[in-house]
Amino acid sequence: MRIGIGYDIHRVNAHRGTLKLGGVSIPRARGLRGHSDADVLLHAVADALLGAIGAPDLGELFPPGDPKYKHADSRWFVEQAYARVRRAGWRVANLDTTVVADAPALSPYKAKMRQAISRLLHIAPSGVSVKAKTTEGLPPGKRGIAAHAVVLLTR
Repeated sequence: MRIGIGYDIHRVNAHRGTLKLGGVSIPRARGLRGHSDADVLLHAVADALLGAIGAPDLGELFPPGDPKYKHADSRWFVEQAYARVRRAGWRVANLDTTVVADAPALSPYKAKMRQAISRLLHIAPSGVSVKAKTTEGLPPGKRGIAAHAVVLLTR
């Protein structure tokens, strides 16, 4: 077994944009600033996968300054990380994630995120947990969104 931990954080975009979390577009919410689509949850998932196999992190493999990743769909990053996991002879047993956001309320979207992530990792939705927490007014508060991910791999 191997365990990987991932983390990401992005600032809220001053312009509206589209908020993507866990591969799901959330309407009427301000987007996040980033070189790609800034899906903090999928970035944390990709880093957890990469970390579990001892691979370089997301930013090293796909540098944020590289123009070919501008506005990239973060599902692609997870697909690339998962392909590395599979090539190394591992599969995902389960994934536990937490999104830290004061806004928007994420409860209506958590099941869709679980479904989207489970499809990317080729596991049942019951193998994916998506939790949402607020900052209780502490930083980054409404100025950003963070995500944590822990993955367990088995042979």
